[in-house]
Formats: sequence, structure tokens, C-alpha cells
Amino acid sequence: MYLCNMEWKIIHIAETDSTNRWLREHDGEADMVVVADYQTAGKGQGTNSWESERGKNLLFSILCHPQDIPAKHQFRISMAISMAIAEALSEQIGDVSIKWPNDIYWRNAKICGILIENRLLGQVIKDSIVGVGINVNQRQFYSDAPNPVSLWQIHRHDTDCDVLLQDILRRFTYYILFKDLKKRYVSMLYRRKGFHPYIDKTGTFMAEFVDVEEDGHLVLCKDDGQVCRYAFKEVSFVI
Repeated sequence: MYLCNMEWKIIHIAETDSTNRWLREHDGEADMVVVADYQTAGKGQGTNSWESERGKNLLFSILCHPQDIPAKHQFRISMAISMAIAEALSEQIGDVSIKWPNDIYWRNAKICGILIENRLLGQVIKDSIVGVGINVNQRQFYSDAPNPVSLWQIHRHDTDCDVLLQDILRRFTYYILFKDLKKRYVSMLYRRKGFHPYIDKTGTFMAEFVDVEEDGHLVLCKDDGQVCRYAFKEVSFVI
């Protein structure tokens, strides 16, 4: 059993370059959340940027100090926040899934991106900063991102971002402690059934999902029977 003592201090700011960076500069021993109306340099994974119209979406980062989570199980943080967001959104729009490792999808479109930075202390997690961008009330996207979608585009009405944030934080705190987290996470994975196209360094191939290991590696079985194990960025979904 993992321990978790999270009472969230929530700070709202008008603008920052990155909520993850803001939290890193203001971090301490308290579990806290910073919410921004606008990010001038919002980031996704790697070199990806995150488009967000000012005041329209939910942009926040969580600083948490999970107790006694081994470094080798740090993927638990990713699963917990993914489940929290996927379930909160699913109650509003349905057809929500988690695209490994932690993108949140509605059907074949991306509604949320997550960027996690863990700091380790010996063999355990010292703290985690979890950056989240959810497309909420934005009506149109202008970047070259291939498949964005917002809650407004799906159900055609505005959503209260503060209420949505509180729902996500409540669920995140719950899932950090959840015993069968991986089982629940796998049950919501995008393309978890059947053969689908992927691409790795060898080229495009068809494969079916086998498992996600405790350390976050994705296991696929290709249509020729070969079983392959991938770390993040070693394989991509063809959408």
C-alpha cells in the first residue's frame, strides 16, 4: 500500500510560460496546484508545443509528494492522473480512452496532454510535477496539431474549469492509492483490442496490445507473432 497525504493548495495565475516550470521555481513541502489562464510556452512531450486560447482551457500543474512509491514504479503517477482525467471527462462525453502512455483521447482525437517530471531520492520518488492541458471551451484550433478536439466541440456548451479541476484532483488522490490501478488503466487504453497500425524504427506494422508493464513499457504482438517491448517514444500509433 502506498501512502498519500494530499491536501491541495490551489494557486491561480493569469499567465506564465509553463505551469510546470512555475511550480519547480516555487516548490516546497506542500502539495499544491497552479492553474494558469494562459501559457506562453506550454509544452507537450519532447519538443511538442500545446496550443491553448487564453482563458478557454484548463491548464494546470500538480506538485505532489507521494510517499513510498519506488522509483521503478514511477509509472503509477502517470496511470493515476490518466485515470483521473479520463473518468472525469468520460462522465461528460463518453468514448474517452487513454492513448499510451498518457494522452487522453475522445474517439480518435486528442483532448488532453500530460507531461510528468519525477524527481527521485534514492530508490523512491521525492516529488512529482504533473502538467496537464485539457481542451475545454476552445471552439477552434489553428496549429498544425493533427487531431485536437475540445469539450465544447463535442457537446456544444461551456464547462466550468474550476469544477472540472476539483473532480480531477479528487480522483487523482484516490487513484494514487488504488490497489488494482494497472488493471483499471489497461481497461481504458486506446486500441486495447484487435490489430492496429503502429510505427517503430523498422517501419509500419500491424500489432495487438498485450500488456503495459509496471515500469510503463508497452508490450505488443505483431501480426507475425513477434512480441516486442517498447519504451516511450520507441513506437507510435498510426492514426
